[in-house]
Amino acid sequence: MPLIGLGTWQATGEGAHRAVREALELGYRLVDTATMYGNEAEVGAAVRGSGLDRAEVFVTTKLRQNQAGREREVVRESLRLTGLDVLDLWLVHWPPGGLARPDTWERFVEAREQGLVRAIGVSNYSVAQIDELIAATGVAPAVNQVRWGPALHDADLLRAHAERGVVLEGYSPFKATDLDAAPLVEAAAAHGVSTRQVVVRWHLQHGVVVIPKSTDRERMAANLDVLGFELTGEQVAAIDALGAA
Repeated sequence: MPLIGLGTWQATGEGAHRAVREALELGYRLVDTATMYGNEAEVGAAVRGSGLDRAEVFVTTKLRQNQAGREREVVRESLRLTGLDVLDLWLVHWPPGGLARPDTWERFVEAREQGLVRAIGVSNYSVAQIDELIAATGVAPAVNQVRWGPALHDADLLRAHAERGVVLEGYSPFKATDLDAAPLVEAAAAHGVSTRQVVVRWHLQHGVVVIPKSTDRERMAANLDVLGFELTGEQVAAIDALGAA
C-alpha cells in the first residue's frame, strides 16, 4: 500500500474522473473512494483507462454505515461500478450504529477469502472496537483510516495500532491543523517547501498513510512532491507537540 494517495471525497462526475486520471499521470498509485462518495464508477474508469498495469494501482473503497447487513451485495456492486476484478482494500466506513459489528467484519473476511478484495480494514474505529473484531474473529483489520494531522497526533494511538499490526491511514490532513502553526512554518522555511508539504512529509516519517484530497493538478503534484527533503528529529518533535497543544 503506497504511503501517499489521493482522497476523492466531494469529487464527482467528470471532475472526479479527471482528478484521478491526472493523479495517476503525476505518479499517484493509491486512490481512495467510498460507496457514499458516489464516484466509484469515475474512479474505476480512470484507473482502467490509465494505461497502467492493474497491479500498479491500489484502489480502496468503503461500506457505508447503513449498508451493514448487505455486505455481499455491496462489495459486488462496488466491483461492478469500478469495473475492477478485485478491490485492493475494502473498509467499514464508520462503526455501524456506533458499534464494532463483528458480524459485518465476518462478511468482510469472507469477501477476502473469496478473492473479491485483497485486504480488509476499518475507518473511524477506536482501538477497543478493533480489539472486539479481533476477539470475535481472530482477524485484525489491515488498516484503520481516521482523521489525522499534527494537531491530532497521539503517540499512544500510533503505538496501539502498531502493536496490533494495523496500519494507520490519515484523512483530512490539512483540515485538522493550523497550517500557520510555528513548527510547520519554521520547517517549511528550512526546507524551502510549503507547510502542506511539511504535513505530508510528517505523516510519512511516522509511517502513517496520508490521502490528501484535491482535484487541482498543481496541488496534487505539490502534495506528492515530498521525497526531496527530510524533517529533522527536532522538527518532527516540534510538530508532534501540536497534538498536545
